[in-house]
Amino acid sequence: MSEKEHKKTIKEISPIDIYKSLPKTNCGECQEANCMAFATRVVNGELTIDNCPPLINNTKYRAAYEKLLRLMAPPVKTITVGTGDRAIKIGGKYVLYRHEFTYHNPTPIAIDVADDLTKDERDARVKMISSFEYGYIGRNLRLDAIAIRSTLHDPDAFASTVKDVADQTDLPFILCTDDPAIMAAGLAPVKDRRPLLYAATRDNWKEMAELALQSHCPLVVSAPHDIALLRSLVKTLVEYGVSDLVLDPGTSVDPNLAATIQDFSRIRRSVFQQNDELLGYPLLGTPITAWLSPEISPDVLRWKEACIASMLISRYADMLIMHSLEGWVLLPQMIWRFNIYTDPRKPVAVEAGVRIMGSPDRRSPVLITTNYALTFFTVESDIKSANIDCYLIIADTGGNSVESAVAGRLLTAGTIANALQEFNVADLVDHRHLIIPGLAARLSGETEEASGWHVIVGPKDSSGIAELLKVRWPPKDAPANTSGV
Repeated sequence: MSEKEHKKTIKEISPIDIYKSLPKTNCGECQEANCMAFATRVVNGELTIDNCPPLINNTKYRAAYEKLLRLMAPPVKTITVGTGDRAIKIGGKYVLYRHEFTYHNPTPIAIDVADDLTKDERDARVKMISSFEYGYIGRNLRLDAIAIRSTLHDPDAFASTVKDVADQTDLPFILCTDDPAIMAAGLAPVKDRRPLLYAATRDNWKEMAELALQSHCPLVVSAPHDIALLRSLVKTLVEYGVSDLVLDPGTSVDPNLAATIQDFSRIRRSVFQQNDELLGYPLLGTPITAWLSPEISPDVLRWKEACIASMLISRYADMLIMHSLEGWVLLPQMIWRFNIYTDPRKPVAVEAGVRIMGSPDRRSPVLITTNYALTFFTVESDIKSANIDCYLIIADTGGNSVESAVAGRLLTAGTIANALQEFNVADLVDHRHLIIPGLAARLSGETEEASGWHVIVGPKDSSGIAELLKVRWPPKDAPANTSGV
């Protein structure tokens, strides 16, 4: 591979670069019209080269496949932690800023479990970590890993804790100790589950490297607030044969919070702006260090941990270790992470169609909204909480909200009429009354002309749907029925 190829970023790769190494058979096995269309989607991050079956299955294309792997390798290496369905990938960044290209591999959040807890305390904590879940616009947000910490500094205690936790969950692990003997004891019962070993330092790097090589596990390199030392350790470990590395630049809350953010930013800029390969590995942030602050109130410590976690997700942590399990600490991180790691070019959308809410009949109300995910799930929640039986039409507006879709002519009288016809809504009810969002009120007259349905302008906020139906439903010319309102 040439030096030019090696330093090429995703922004500089064109579809032609990909197309040159494809089979060029236009076989359609990738479900694309031709190889050039496939190459374009690969460059856009919508497909990977593994989506080309001939490249994967035909040995005659092996050299081309390996060339494409090198060409498409991200400047920040992708590291896998864990095995099976719960394995997590960290890193894999192609650009410095998310608006340049979609971020992949959302920042996993690991919660610590210390080996000085009683068995009951440990079991309860593992259960909380494993079962933590929050539904957000159609996605279930969960915690991703468990960081097992050696606080007793006893190999037997650490090994026993690791084994006990491993028996209770299939989540990936981070094993946390700087003592190679303790690490070896904890690693023994779970080495086949590919835990992340935390951490190699200037004092123990050789012993930790041996453990990583023997177990084929990724290794954290730690040099708090010393990027030169961190870089030197990486060089030494790579030359020693360890290739799966994660960098810990140090996370300080008091009094060096600014230095922490600067270190993470400097490292990531060195990779993308200066092509520094030695720093091209995922970054590990440890907001758990907030608990070292000299504060009396646990809530103040939780608040500090939440703040540093959100900052590190933004600048540029690829994985976090946290302590707090309170929802008000974790949910902002999960929602912020979700928003950062969605495609900035594509709004989060749901499938268009008709949703049956509750148990509607032929006299029940018909409402319409857009397929922007946040809009739909808000409307759905308000309808369910009010126990309304109705039909809800989801119009395809390209994932835009009602106000944006109306302004951009994505939700028009024509699209509403087409949705009514396409989804055969007239076959579901005996009336012809349609409730449109208040933010689309200006479309009411045109919609009646285009569709032949009578339009009722609903509230601007879906929380007012229940009150509207109490007053306006059933219409005078519709079959009487309260439809669960």
